[in-house]
Amino acid sequence: MTDAPVRPLRVLFLCTGNTARSQMAQVLLEHHGGERYAVTSAGLEPGHINPLTVQVLEERGLPTGHLQAKGVRPLIAEHFTFVITVCDRAEANCPIFPNATYRLGWAFDDPAAATGSEEDRLAVFRRVRDEIDRRIQTWVAERP
Repeated sequence: MTDAPVRPLRVLFLCTGNTARSQMAQVLLEHHGGERYAVTSAGLEPGHINPLTVQVLEERGLPTGHLQAKGVRPLIAEHFTFVITVCDRAEANCPIFPNATYRLGWAFDDPAAATGSEEDRLAVFRRVRDEIDRRIQTWVAERP
């Protein structure tokens, strides 16, 4: 008897602009979860990926060439195991995903709102990246 292939759990990370937090979460879950997860991210009001998002991910040797900011509307009817909001605004305004099994809310500070010098802003992006990284590692470890 052969084992049937295990289908990956589909995960959507959602934030307001899909420019920083949800992109970081996507790349970090792809990294830590491997083939167990099929991951995408989207935004309520998609913008352009913040260059500091790319920089802090690449500092860790993580791939970013596949990232692009996208809107949530085309994804609403898709089947997701988890829809995870990564900011309070997305949580408050999250559309209904009728085919999602679970919806989770993980609020992180918006690094794109950081002010000051580039080094000051970069420090905030790194902090948020590391917070998301720790949360994802814990979450992956909790999944059987």
